[in-house]
Amino acid sequence: MAIEQDFDSNFRYVLVAARRARQLQNGAEPLVTSHSRKASRVAQEEIQAGKIAYVRSEDKPVLKPEIEAPDIPKFAS
Repeated sequence: MAIEQDFDSNFRYVLVAARRARQLQNGAEPLVTSHSRKASRVAQEEIQAGKIAYVRSEDKPVLKPEIEAPDIPKFAS
């Protein structure tokens, strides 16, 4: 696992900001002073200030094992 502060994609940025916004909505204290009351905007400002990092797992995703199943019967129409 590695702690990252730079985002490799916009998708990851959105995921981190959304998770932090949810934390703020649930009562977490903001890490920066902001003029906005919106949790999503405060989360973005925290990320821009470098106060938020994320942990990126270096493990490969676990794939589902293939299960041998009986052949599917085919019916004539």
